[in-house]
Amino acid sequence: MSEFIQNHILTLITFIPLIGGFFILFLPKDKHDVIRWSSLVITVVPFLLALILFAGFDRSVYGFTHSNGIQFIEEYTWIRAYNIHYFMGIDGISMPMIFLTALICPLCVLASWGINRGVKGYFFLFLLLETGMMGVFTALDFFLFFVFWEVMLLPMYFLIGIWGGPRKEYAAIKFFLYTLVGSVMMLLVMIYFYLTSDPHTFDMTKLAEINSVFDYRTILWFALFINFAIKIPVFPFHTWLPDAHVEAPTAISVILAGVLLKMGAYGILRINYAVLPDVSYNMSMFMAIFGMINIIYGALTAMAQKDLKKLVAYSSISHMGFVLLGIASFTNEGINGAILQMFNHGVITAMLFLLVGVIYDRAHHREIDGFGGIASVVPNYAFVSFLAFFGALGLPGLNSFISEVLVFIGAFKKYRVITAISASGIIITASYCLWTLQRIFLGKLNEKYKLLPDMNIRETISLLPLALLVVILGVYPHPVLNLMKSTVKYVNNIFLNMNL
Repeated sequence: MSEFIQNHILTLITFIPLIGGFFILFLPKDKHDVIRWSSLVITVVPFLLALILFAGFDRSVYGFTHSNGIQFIEEYTWIRAYNIHYFMGIDGISMPMIFLTALICPLCVLASWGINRGVKGYFFLFLLLETGMMGVFTALDFFLFFVFWEVMLLPMYFLIGIWGGPRKEYAAIKFFLYTLVGSVMMLLVMIYFYLTSDPHTFDMTKLAEINSVFDYRTILWFALFINFAIKIPVFPFHTWLPDAHVEAPTAISVILAGVLLKMGAYGILRINYAVLPDVSYNMSMFMAIFGMINIIYGALTAMAQKDLKKLVAYSSISHMGFVLLGIASFTNEGINGAILQMFNHGVITAMLFLLVGVIYDRAHHREIDGFGGIASVVPNYAFVSFLAFFGALGLPGLNSFISEVLVFIGAFKKYRVITAISASGIIITASYCLWTLQRIFLGKLNEKYKLLPDMNIRETISLLPLALLVVILGVYPHPVLNLMKSTVKYVNNIFLNMNL
């Protein structure tokens, strides 16, 4: 690795999509293929850099602070008068999310190949969105974190509102307002942290070290939690998600479920747990209960859906409940399982939404009962769909099984009744997954689809990396677990040392 890449790799991963986006703006607007291929190349570069980051990441580093635990640090004074720094770095919590984001973005560009209206604007906004997502996972200055958090909001609003379905304006405005409300609450907390700290700072690692100086801790915690709960989303802040998913283009649905939802859980770990650890521990049962509600409510609601895309959307609410339950356990197993579930769910839900897009492009509808018996006509599509749904229901040997088991092991140590009730969500999930597969692929062939074409090369390429990860991480999850184990152990020891 060259010294320049070594010293600036996080900046390169974050801003290459933005620089590439401005390059896209200078291309002729009628050269759609040139714009598409250029966007693909631009998103592949951060993925290659993420591979370098993955290879160079020190799995043994133990810590969560500026001097011990944060790797690939880049820090420069940004706004000196207010002690605002361009401070970037990663640890075992952010590294899996960076890799997941870098992997999904090129696949989403492939899934966007059918966009033929406003192509230049679409891909520019998509690349801007990637910069915002990468920035959230790399920023360690609260002010910088907030800037990237807000950068995501604008492109997502337009990507849904311009290129979405029939109710796109409603879905985009609902998404914008929900997210903006949470952002305002986080902004107020950020300002309070800054004014209360001495010397004033936005450095999240320093805020974690001086956390005892903050008053109104429970209020601050809830303000942050509501912001992140909207993004997860946690019941009852979830109602924006189904509308956004159903109306968004396929690739944007993939980004929403595969990456954006994970930012909520990441924010809880990065800010709530680090800066307000005592309140976080005291609120563990509160989080566990809402995790349980998400699991059961999301699964039951998914079972009631007739629209395939809406079913996958509600399944995301259910699966993110496992993440919240694991985080609430305050055990190594539970938090490791939660972060692994964030990664695994990102892979599986990306597959599912891509598969919905494939069948919608051919049949021009998503009604589950409108198909029937198509496995004999589209065997490749059927095989990948069965793999994705079996992964979603937690079949042993596929990736979600490991993460869900770790969550239950960790949560059962602390909340046995809540964990037992949550475990029933696995049965409901298996029920709606199998029922969906039966109605779409099995039984008598609907003659309307006897000439339905199977997946093409582009669609296969976009799904193959995800399918491989579902199988590989189901058998051998250590590549992801090893990234996070030292950081998670350090975080849990903070609570143990407080004698909570």
